[in-house]
Amino acid sequence: MKKLVLMVLAVLAFQVSTAQNSAKAKELLSQVSKKVKSYDNILVGFDYVLENTAENIKQETRGEVNLKGELYRLELMGITRIFDGKNLYTIVPEDEEVTISKHDPEDEGGVSPSKMLTFYENGYTYKWDIEQSVKGRKIQYVKLIPIDSNAEVKEILLGIDVQTKHIYNMIQKQDNATQVTIKVNKFTTNEPISSNLFKFDRSKYQGYYINTLD
Repeated sequence: MKKLVLMVLAVLAFQVSTAQNSAKAKELLSQVSKKVKSYDNILVGFDYVLENTAENIKQETRGEVNLKGELYRLELMGITRIFDGKNLYTIVPEDEEVTISKHDPEDEGGVSPSKMLTFYENGYTYKWDIEQSVKGRKIQYVKLIPIDSNAEVKEILLGIDVQTKHIYNMIQKQDNATQVTIKVNKFTTNEPISSNLFKFDRSKYQGYYINTLD
């Protein structure tokens, strides 16, 4: 009987600890989201690494994204993507082609650029994870588990700078053994930006094939 009581107490203690850690993780993410939304615009420079050891694949590159509300301009792997609030423009200089499509969040394939700093607000459960010290910066990790059990992404580790409440990195693990790591190397806010930054100027792409999707 005594062993049974001790076992029940241990289970209850674990459940309480788990709930407290989940609450801590949710509160930290709430602070990050509040900080991000306080900025008029954000420029993020990042390192991007895609790995699949089973397939012997490793791709490394750098990217940059300008954000202003839902609007964004993403530069990655030689491709520019612009969302002006209505249409999405994908510009591929190598092929001299521009694809214009209606914005559909379901087609983003992972984390949308406009949501890359706030994507965790919905669709995930939270767990308090490890803490690391990186060049004097205290980085607290939160593990995100998709609520949808059929999601391609199985878990995400989000590293957060405890002092600034900015995202330091993101490690995304997919069900096909692929891991995507994004590490922020530049983060500037509220800089003067051109009103044309999030607009597509067709005159700059004379000779390009313009593919307009319905």
